[in-house]
Amino acid sequence: MNVLLSIRPKYAEAITAGRKSFEFRKSIFKYHSVERVYLYATNPVSKVVGSFKVGEIIYREPKLLWEELGHLSGISSTEFFKYFKDSDIGFAIEIKDLEVFQPPINPRLFIEGFTPPRSFKYIDGQLPCTNTLKFGTNIQRLENSSYTL
Repeated sequence: MNVLLSIRPKYAEAITAGRKSFEFRKSIFKYHSVERVYLYATNPVSKVVGSFKVGEIIYREPKLLWEELGHLSGISSTEFFKYFKDSDIGFAIEIKDLEVFQPPINPRLFIEGFTPPRSFKYIDGQLPCTNTLKFGTNIQRLENSSYTL
């Protein structure tokens, strides 16, 4: 199982440029079988810009997360603590085996009725990528907030 993760363009760029080794979240996937994360850069990009293999998932109080991983975050402490304001726990997803899609993928071309996830959606299969994967033709929209490709 994989995940399509919505992320602001500046943070997506920090990941694809290699400046961000962990993606921080207030909530995490309930399925431990998630193998790969596809990065959907939100408006104005509105495309899937890359993917990465899920490494270690670390959860701690935000203060401890920052002390341990802040130097690998690719963001400022101000941004980090503003994001985690009023949160008792935070999650850090380790970014492994990063793939950057050139050109980025427009999911609306492959997923009928695509709507960007608020945070993330589960994906069965892989998104088609012009550089490494063949374009899929059997993509269907599911009603349970996940996609089958």
